[in-house]
Amino acid sequence: VQLQASGGGLVQAGGSLRLSCAGSGRTFSRYDMGWFRQAPGKEREFVATISWRGGIVYYADSVKGRFTISRDNAKNTVYLQMNSLKPEDTAVYYCGTKTSGGPYDYWGQGTLVTVSS
Repeated sequence: VQLQASGGGLVQAGGSLRLSCAGSGRTFSRYDMGWFRQAPGKEREFVATISWRGGIVYYADSVKGRFTISRDNAKNTVYLQMNSLKPEDTAVYYCGTKTSGGPYDYWGQGTLVTVSS
């Protein structure tokens, strides 16, 4: 199983980015997908998750109303649309996959998002 995250970069505060995570080696349409992030000197934290059918989504309070998670099962890809970015959103963003109700068992390599003030 491989997950390839992309779309990170440098953006000014208030700007937008869209992250993508393409998977292979698994029928991803049967698995929940999620995004986590890790800022320098901090632990990895939950950002958003989407159920295998896409009907159930959850967000961290810190990103609600600004970030949107979505998926395209035909492309084995999950997205994270990030709007109104803040400097505190600066982190390496990781995508992960899991069975419904289980722990995340595979992770992508991460993509760096830097938000300048």
